[in-house]
Amino acid sequence: MREVGVSLFGFGNVGRAVARVLIEKEKLFRERYGVSLKVVSVADTTGVVWLPEGIDLREALLIKETFGKLSSWTNDYEVYNFTPEEAVKEVDADIVIDVTNDKNAHEWHLTALREGKAVVTSNKPPLAFHYAELMSEAEKRNVPYLFEATVMAGTPVIGLLRENLLGDTVERIEAVLNATTTFILSRMEMGLDFEEALKKAQSLGIAERDPSEDILGIDAGYKATILHCVAFEPKTFDEARVKGIAEVTAGGVGRARKKGRTIRLVATVERGSITVEPREIPVDSPLAVESHENAAVIWTDLLGELVIKGAGAGLKETASGVVSDIVKAALRTA
Repeated sequence: MREVGVSLFGFGNVGRAVARVLIEKEKLFRERYGVSLKVVSVADTTGVVWLPEGIDLREALLIKETFGKLSSWTNDYEVYNFTPEEAVKEVDADIVIDVTNDKNAHEWHLTALREGKAVVTSNKPPLAFHYAELMSEAEKRNVPYLFEATVMAGTPVIGLLRENLLGDTVERIEAVLNATTTFILSRMEMGLDFEEALKKAQSLGIAERDPSEDILGIDAGYKATILHCVAFEPKTFDEARVKGIAEVTAGGVGRARKKGRTIRLVATVERGSITVEPREIPVDSPLAVESHENAAVIWTDLLGELVIKGAGAGLKETASGVVSDIVKAALRTA
C-alpha cells in the first residue's frame, strides 16, 4: 500500500466536494488501486492548515461549514499564514491540488512542478494563458500536470483528447461549454427576457453575483482555448475571438424557435482558430443541450464525428474530474 501525500488549495464549494469524495471513496482507492491518499494540508483564503501525519477531513469540513473559515480551526492544528507559493515549498506533498479561482496560480503551479510535485487543477486561467510553459515544465520534470475538470467538469473530454485519440488527427471541435448561458437561453425560450432569465439563474445559484465571465463568453473562451491547446497546439485566450450572449434578445430566440432552431453559445475550435459566439443550431443537434449539460462534437480523420455529452457543471460532477486526476497522479507517483 503506497501512501501519497496531498495538498488541497481551495476549500470553497468545489474543494469541500472533493474532500467529501476523498472521504467516501477512501476504501475504494485502497482496494482498487493500492493507494492511500493522505491530505497533509488544506488551504482557504484565511490560512493553511498543515499536519504531516494527515488532516481529519471530516473535522475540516465541520470547521469550514460552522465558522466559514479554516483560520478558526485551532484545536490540535496550527494555522499558517503562507502564500500558496510558500505552502507549495514548505509542505511535503506528492500532489498539489488547485481548486481555487486564483488567476495567477500558474506561478505556484510552476513552483510545484519544479519541486517535483504533481499538479491537479480545475482552475482555467493558468492553462488558458500559460499552457505551453506549464506543460513544458511538467514534461521536463516528468511529473503529471492534470486538468480534466477545467473543461466540461467531470465529463472526460480532456482525457479523451490527451489519452485516447492518439492515432487520430482532430480536424474540428464544436462545443457548448457554459451551463449558465444554456440555462439563460433556455429560460428565454420559455418567454423570459434576458434580465429576467439572468436573475432567475442567480437566484438558483447557477449564475454568480457577477456573471460577466459567463455571459460575456469568457468562461467558454477559456475552455475553448484549453481544447485548442490539447487537440492542436498551444494558444492563449488572447488569441480567441469571443462574443457572449448579452446581445441575444427574446425576439431573436423566438424567431429561431419558429424556424425549428435554438440559440446556444457555441465554441468552434480548429487548428489556429478559436471562436465563441451565440449561434442558431437545429433543435435536434447534439449541441442543443439543456440544464447543466455540456456537449462537444469532435471530428477526426479516422472516427469521423464523435459526440461526448454530460454534466458540465455541479459540485459532484466537478469533483469527479478532480478526483479522477488525483488517482491518476497518485498511480504515477506510487
